[in-house]
Amino acid sequence: MDIIEIVTDLIDEDKDQPRVQFDEESLEELVQSIQELGLLSPIKVRTTPDGRYKIIYGNRRYKACKALGRPTIPCIVSTVTDEVEIYLEQIAENLTRAGFTPIEEGEAFHKLLHDAKFSSSTKYLASKLGKPESYIKNKCELLKFGAAVKKLVISGTEIKKDKLTEDQLLPIKDLPIEHRDPLALIIARDELPVSDVKKIAKLFKSKELSDSTKSKLLYKTGQGLLETWSVQESNKAERAKAAEAKAAASKAAEESPAAVAGTNKAEAAPSLLSAPAAMAAAQAEPNPAGAPAATAAAMAEAAPIELCLQQLAASLAPHSPLTADTIASYEQLAPEAKKAFRTEVDQLLRTLELHLNGWRTVREALKPR
Repeated sequence: MDIIEIVTDLIDEDKDQPRVQFDEESLEELVQSIQELGLLSPIKVRTTPDGRYKIIYGNRRYKACKALGRPTIPCIVSTVTDEVEIYLEQIAENLTRAGFTPIEEGEAFHKLLHDAKFSSSTKYLASKLGKPESYIKNKCELLKFGAAVKKLVISGTEIKKDKLTEDQLLPIKDLPIEHRDPLALIIARDELPVSDVKKIAKLFKSKELSDSTKSKLLYKTGQGLLETWSVQESNKAERAKAAEAKAAASKAAEESPAAVAGTNKAEAAPSLLSAPAAMAAAQAEPNPAGAPAATAAAMAEAAPIELCLQQLAASLAPHSPLTADTIASYEQLAPEAKKAFRTEVDQLLRTLELHLNGWRTVREALKPR
């Protein structure tokens, strides 16, 4: 491979080359390095019909040499004329250099895939560059984002404030643009790790939330969005648990119609159990394995009203105050889910009121005469 000195004024930059962004600070460092040590690596050029040379790769080195006023630059002259091969060589060279951003890669791949001059396929590019097809597709997916987001994208995986990595953006790439770009800016501002971005993406992909609710969520911080995701997941788990219980009850109903008929009669009067019924239920309950005989005896001797109280107290969960955020999470439900939820709340309140009325009667009866 011959290296020759070519007059600097005969060399032109390739305006169509993949890399378009050059960091001024790193370029200045390169100028100082060449001034002190000389140009350690030649640039690669090709000849043009007018007797000049066009750069294939080495634009930064060319800019630095020109800034230093060097009359000639050491070059390798390529004999390749195929435009696709030249462009692929430029991409491959830039992939080894710092500062070649994922957006520049995506734009280069998009050009090779869609420009009539190249008309390449993803499979062909992957084989030529030694990359999986998913690598090329992911870079192209980044082009979906708007200009304000694209300019924040950097190489590597390190999370930095007001910057974005490819890994941070890919989980939200398929969201509608009205949610996608604002979310990307929140992710950059709040320096959210990829694991948190995936949770937020799941929140915005949920069909249980209306578009208007999702738009309101964009006013929250990254931490606020994560809290909303946590509440939604908790609600989902509770609904799943309730659905399982309902399915189990339905199965039991099919297997034992007579038992269910008895249960339905009991549910039709959800106030206090009658004293004889409560006593009979307690006495019919088998003594658990290992339970002291004294406990069973105590249960048998208890007054029916005591058994009713014990049964109700055992079935009630300890009181836990509903926070404002928990109540507000109702707005996250889709219209149909809201309707079903309101029905469940109404049923719960009716049952609680029946219990409350019965025990108020007991308390009145217990007042001294």
